[in-house]
Amino acid sequence: MSVSTRWIDIPAGKDSFGAYLALPKGGKGPGIVIIQEIFGVNGHIRDVVEQYALDGYVAIAPDIFWRTAPRVELDYVGADRERGIELMKKTDMSLVVEDIAATAAALRALPECTGKVAAIGYCLGGRLAYLAAASGASGAHSIDAAVSYYGGGIHTQLDLADKIRQPMLFHYAELDHGIPLDAVGQVKERFAGRDNAEFHIYPGADHGFNCSARASYNQNAAALAHGRTLTFLAQHL
Repeated sequence: MSVSTRWIDIPAGKDSFGAYLALPKGGKGPGIVIIQEIFGVNGHIRDVVEQYALDGYVAIAPDIFWRTAPRVELDYVGADRERGIELMKKTDMSLVVEDIAATAAALRALPECTGKVAAIGYCLGGRLAYLAAASGASGAHSIDAAVSYYGGGIHTQLDLADKIRQPMLFHYAELDHGIPLDAVGQVKERFAGRDNAEFHIYPGADHGFNCSARASYNQNAAALAHGRTLTFLAQHL
């Protein structure tokens, strides 16, 4: 492997939580916070962190379930999936948004990070990327750009859309039963006429299409979305 990786601790009040960090081969680059699905910072999420480090970014994935199940790693089916759903229900998302801000601050403080920081989230993480983009007072956002892969529930929190001033990229799957196209339409409509939001819907793809460990993996959609994300990051970071 040509990137160096390690777990670091990020302060959170009197506690701290772990985050998986990967540094690019060139040593320095813009920052990316990778936000997990409900399955923890598992092998796939670590692969994503390393993939973005190979692309030249200082990438980090915070352990968002640290308060209830530190460093949990789950599979995508059966009892593991049920546990992930249970952990999500137990988690205070406003605290997680604070954790993402703390992770972004820790990233900016690293000598290897050259300045701007984006958030890229998948599934639950996709919604959290949206929430992180909306958090903070004007001009004091913790992140400079956001990417949401099949983020569920965003259409129920559209009152926050006006708080998002940074560039935001949305990836959705045509066949995602958890996020039907009418829900996607509501999000698109809320951002209509604004130049800071970009939407892509992937025909024939289902929820989780980016994850090669899932049955719903779609190589074509994953490659296309990754390319679009890299273009977006290059423009805005």
